[in-house]
Amino acid sequence: MKNTFLLLLLCGSLLANGQANYQPSTDNLQARTNFQDHKYGMFIHWGLSSVLGDGEWVMNNRKIRKDDYQRYIRVFNPLDFDAEQWVLTAKNAGMKYIVFITRHHDGFSNWDTRYSDWKITNTPYGKDALQQLAAACKKHGLQLGLYYSTLDWYREDYPWRSGRTGQHSGRTGNGDYASYLQFMKNQLTELLTNYGPIMSIWFDGHWDQTNPEGSHDRASRIDWKYEEIYGLIHQLQPACMIGNNHHLDPIAGEDFQMFERDLPGENKSGLSFQQASNALPVETCETLNNSWGYNITDRKFKSPEQVIHWLAGAAGRNANLLLNVGPMPTGPIQQEFVDTLAVAGKWLTTYGESIYGTRGNVIPPQPWGVATQKGKRIFLHFLKAPANDFVLLPNFASEVAAVQTMGSNKPLKWSKIKEGLIVYPQYVAGTYDYVVEVLLK
Repeated sequence: MKNTFLLLLLCGSLLANGQANYQPSTDNLQARTNFQDHKYGMFIHWGLSSVLGDGEWVMNNRKIRKDDYQRYIRVFNPLDFDAEQWVLTAKNAGMKYIVFITRHHDGFSNWDTRYSDWKITNTPYGKDALQQLAAACKKHGLQLGLYYSTLDWYREDYPWRSGRTGQHSGRTGNGDYASYLQFMKNQLTELLTNYGPIMSIWFDGHWDQTNPEGSHDRASRIDWKYEEIYGLIHQLQPACMIGNNHHLDPIAGEDFQMFERDLPGENKSGLSFQQASNALPVETCETLNNSWGYNITDRKFKSPEQVIHWLAGAAGRNANLLLNVGPMPTGPIQQEFVDTLAVAGKWLTTYGESIYGTRGNVIPPQPWGVATQKGKRIFLHFLKAPANDFVLLPNFASEVAAVQTMGSNKPLKWSKIKEGLIVYPQYVAGTYDYVVEVLLK
């Protein structure tokens, strides 16, 4: 027992080091800045699991054995898949990048990998979806990031016996992480060699080998050897940013930090016990209903107002928003998502200057909303009516030239006092986000 405890401590130490001597390249540092400027991206959960219409966790949740699940490879035939529709939907929404599920926890690969037969090109559809998406992103000027699951419910060599999930897939062996690690490195090499410049690799699944979020001990039960994985990625594409959805503080070698279904500083999901990084770009992901992958019964669609509040709330906390859609198994993004995204995109045509290229944490989040800043322009995002006819921006030392309603440029009253800046907004009920612009001298 004592030796086991020491081994766990050693593994935890290795994980904490990650790519210990990592020095980001100049291109990588520029990519981080560009990423922060872009602020808004589309997450796409789609693959063979979409056929069952019950979310991307259906294999695990329904305890489907792999020999039964693999029958769906003859069913998945997304004849209406159109990468242009996906990309133009994102672009019309004001999004600047896309993160696509290349391989989720069911192990199914959405590209023509050489290292597995469990892939989209072995379905009746027979085409490489990632290749088409990469071409469409390049054509329309959106950056492309790739989600890649480190967890696998399908492969025999994944160390599933120590995992929290995938216990009912019918596997009988004990796993072989050395083999699985090589498989992942082979696939990552394909992804970073054959599909052009990749903005980011978005890892997910680390938590399968830890105690639940909020536990005192979150040490991994396996050594993922991130120093090898991260080192390979940075060798193949030095500008490619690495993020890992481990629900922990960043590990050395990572280029951005992510939060799942929470704005930084909140923990409504029960997943976000980590502190937001001051050193790395931060991104939060949320979905347009309550499901990531296509769920035919989930009609709890978010409104345009909710989307805009998430986007402004993230920007005010110095974070990006990665907003998810789960396209239908036939390929298209469903109309409810398209319509909502278009409304939010229209709002951004007027107020995008208060989001893109800004930085947050100008002031702490307030009961009425948040603030962003770009140069000598500070934007106050009123997501709800203030309690009084004025608001105080505490400890505001900068010299003010003017205060106005964004969009109309209507002048607003303001005054400087010892405690900070007082602004008198003319909040308009029914607006998605009433934005006030403070112009500095």
